[in-house]
Amino acid sequence: MSDKIGPGKPDRYMQPSILMALLDGKSHGYELLQHIAEYGFLKGDAPPGMIYRHLRQMEEEGLVSSQWDATGSGPAKRVYAVTDEGREVLDAWVGYMERQAASLAAFARRYRDREEG
Repeated sequence: MSDKIGPGKPDRYMQPSILMALLDGKSHGYELLQHIAEYGFLKGDAPPGMIYRHLRQMEEEGLVSSQWDATGSGPAKRVYAVTDEGREVLDAWVGYMERQAASLAAFARRYRDREEG
């Protein structure tokens, strides 16, 4: 497959992936890295710096909130939770993805019909 096809930025879907992972409950950055890989938007392992950069920006925008958790062994960890505004943004992302999926499917059908006809 050519390098010229497919999505551009590898972290394009990082924000909705983080929000989706947080729907299951509070989580810290390393746990989020493991969950977002399941969604298939990122190839390979996402660099930890990438997720923390997104989390900081999302917290500034009010999409997630965080607090320190010092329970358990080891150092304290910052734990993130999705906010109501974050849920609204995720809903908008899903609507966008649904529209994109429909457009892509229509394009592929048109191509296949043309090739078969």
